Amino acid sequence: MYNVNSTLATEFIDHQEILDTLTYAEQNKSNRPLIEELLAKAADCKGLSHREALVLLECDQPDLTERMFALAKEIKQRLYGNRIVMFAPLYLSNYCVNGCTYCPYHAKNHTIARKKLSQDDIRREVIALQDMGHKRLALEAGEHPTLNPLEYILESIQTIYGIHHKNGAIRRVNVNIAATTVENYRRLKEAGIGTYILFQETYHKPNYEMLHPRGPKSDYAWHTEAMDRAMEGGIDDVGLGVLFGLNTYRYDFAGLMMHAEHLEARFGVGPHTISVPRICPADDIDTDDFPNSISDDTFAHIVAVIRLAVPYTGMIISTRESEVVRRRVLELGISQISGGSRTSVGGYADPEAPEENSAQFDVSDRRTLDEVVSWLLDLGHTPSFCTACYREGRTGDRFMSLVKRGQIGNCCQPNALMTLKEYLMDYASPEVKAKGLRLIAEEIQHVSSPKIKEIALKNLKLIEEGRRDFRF
Repeated sequence: MYNVNSTLATEFIDHQEILDTLTYAEQNKSNRPLIEELLAKAADCKGLSHREALVLLECDQPDLTERMFALAKEIKQRLYGNRIVMFAPLYLSNYCVNGCTYCPYHAKNHTIARKKLSQDDIRREVIALQDMGHKRLALEAGEHPTLNPLEYILESIQTIYGIHHKNGAIRRVNVNIAATTVENYRRLKEAGIGTYILFQETYHKPNYEMLHPRGPKSDYAWHTEAMDRAMEGGIDDVGLGVLFGLNTYRYDFAGLMMHAEHLEARFGVGPHTISVPRICPADDIDTDDFPNSISDDTFAHIVAVIRLAVPYTGMIISTRESEVVRRRVLELGISQISGGSRTSVGGYADPEAPEENSAQFDVSDRRTLDEVVSWLLDLGHTPSFCTACYREGRTGDRFMSLVKRGQIGNCCQPNALMTLKEYLMDYASPEVKAKGLRLIAEEIQHVSSPKIKEIALKNLKLIEEGRRDFRF
């Protein structure tokens, strides 16, 4: 029986409820009055239930689908504006004891180069990232109790926050590591992490267990209930995601929406972010072995409906996707993207030779951060390196209340412009700097509060004169 408030994974992700939802959506995919009603409900930015969302995902009426896409763009603009937050992944280690069949880090893969960064290695990586202009990182590591213990992750976080090179500083470290205990989540919170990210991979329990035949990750309940433990440990910003292509996308989409509903119901705070990775080629992984891969059109539809169903969440897309795909979904709800990414261990400071491959997956968008920033500016977006909400305590329910009331832009817009100005002054090519300064001059006029505009203008001038790190 579906119980959104239950702490048991098999109850808040109820298999029968998903099957019933799939049937309901199939029966109503051409129900124009119902779909019209759901679009009207979504336009209020109050969100949709998992059943309502799946009806929109199944909709087979082209004109209604186009209206969904237009509404998703409108809602994203209303809540987040043109801002696109920039980040980069940092892979600490690819040693892993799990047997995940879709990941080249699995313990039985003897062809991938196994690597682990020392603290000196991490310093070199972070300086290389700072020299690009990055301010926000997502830490990644394989699960290995002796080689990658929590103490190693905590020491690495401390190292990262302590590195100040020229005008560079990493101001927010998000963490994507294996499910752990409440006490360990508490320690991560005390270390100053931003968002804790953990992908479910698939919510279909039998397929999950087949895809994870060995290792700690094979425990479906332990993995699926991790976000509850993280929030019990004081981490109030968590990030969900599935790996589309491992299972039928409809089932996993329903599970993802149910997980978001569960967090909202139990903690009053839904997911801070939702990521939408698709399975892609890697060291010993052939995507032909996974018959549930999805088309670009279906992928775009998923992104749009997530934006309608969970309007407050940040949505993340990585360099797994090509420039063409990333451009399309930016218009449909994506609010965070990576740039200049390396998915190998130590790949920023020392590019790898082919025979030393330690990457988790192949990168499709290989452009530099400056090229991505230039591209975003050309598309009318504001690249943002902002981390102010985290550092000012606007996390969890405080952040969500601002988003849900449509007020987050009062903080984010000036902060985005100021951090973009920092990037332009310190790291951008002359062409990108000129484009960015023109955008800032235009966008500052749209700051609604006269007082905030006055302060922002003053700070933008001080940044030009050499000051750094202003925030509201």
